[in-house]
Amino acid sequence: MNRTIAHSSAGSLGPSLRAPAAAWHALAGWHVRPARLDDLDGLVALAEAADPGMTNLPADREALARRIERSREAFAANLTAPVNEHYQLVLDNGAGEVVGTACILSRIGQTWPFYSYKRTQVVHHSPTLDVRHPHELLQITNDLGGATEVAGLFLHPAIRTSGAGRLLARSRYLFIAMHRHRFAETTIAELRGWVAPGGGTPFWDALGRNFFNMSLWEADRYCSLHGNQLIADLMPKYPVYVSMLPEAARNAVGRVHDSSAPALRLLELEGLRFTGHVDIFDAGPSVECPTDQLRTLVEGRHATVAETGDPAASTATLLAAGQLDSFRCWIDHAAPGEDGDERLRLAGTSAGPVGAGDTVFHVAL
Repeated sequence: MNRTIAHSSAGSLGPSLRAPAAAWHALAGWHVRPARLDDLDGLVALAEAADPGMTNLPADREALARRIERSREAFAANLTAPVNEHYQLVLDNGAGEVVGTACILSRIGQTWPFYSYKRTQVVHHSPTLDVRHPHELLQITNDLGGATEVAGLFLHPAIRTSGAGRLLARSRYLFIAMHRHRFAETTIAELRGWVAPGGGTPFWDALGRNFFNMSLWEADRYCSLHGNQLIADLMPKYPVYVSMLPEAARNAVGRVHDSSAPALRLLELEGLRFTGHVDIFDAGPSVECPTDQLRTLVEGRHATVAETGDPAASTATLLAAGQLDSFRCWIDHAAPGEDGDERLRLAGTSAGPVGAGDTVFHVAL
């Protein structure tokens, strides 16, 4: 249940998800990097600014400290294939302040099974009565176990800078592209399910609450902190007939929370699509894509920095450099060098730790 939430800073990009070129200059100095031990206070402040639905960013100092330490171990590990790593990234505003965070889970479902509902259909047919009824079922599965998950996208609500959400979200794919062997063949994301305007949780209230005897937030937080054994112990083992749920619960199946709609658009632009899996707690949709077909991996290129300055006819470009714990991702203006696409001229107005002769990975915004 590693939900993806994008607050208003990501939403400020609008329906086209494009900001004016001038808007990117406001992010000069901003960059995404691995979380450090001294980021703990900043992550706690972010968690306290989140609502209870952001269960993979719990407002629990000890839990967040463990998460940073686990991430540090992941960045330091010598790996040839994904095991069960948690990579925690933060958005730094250039002054060392953490204003956003996101994570990548290299291979889910290894410590505890990764549960989800698969939407399927069964047809009940009686030739004698000439009655034929198709019914949608929710079948609990571990289908998504073993995939890489991009998760935990959160920006502080006070941020209103266009582009920050895209920078943070897409930095994860650049990291995957630059460390491809550390990630699985499929990449997924879970999105938070729909919540009623008054705060009600229709799907959970109709189903899960009957087995857990606690609120959605309590159950989700417990599993976030202690693992998914509770799900195996308490959730119903048999398929759920959607037609037997109240109308509000039926309508919530596969419906994304309003605050996560911008994040869903970003995921769809990257190539992730809904394939029928929903969260077992709130019925929020899961989206997935073969990792090698992610837009950033398909379109991204390595290049050598030819020079820095103020290149004419430049475009806003997402750039990354460094390996593992030296990874940095930022936005700058770039133009092809005289030798073509394998060389770049950079404006050098952002926080990129590069100069002439350095290698970067880049993709157009």
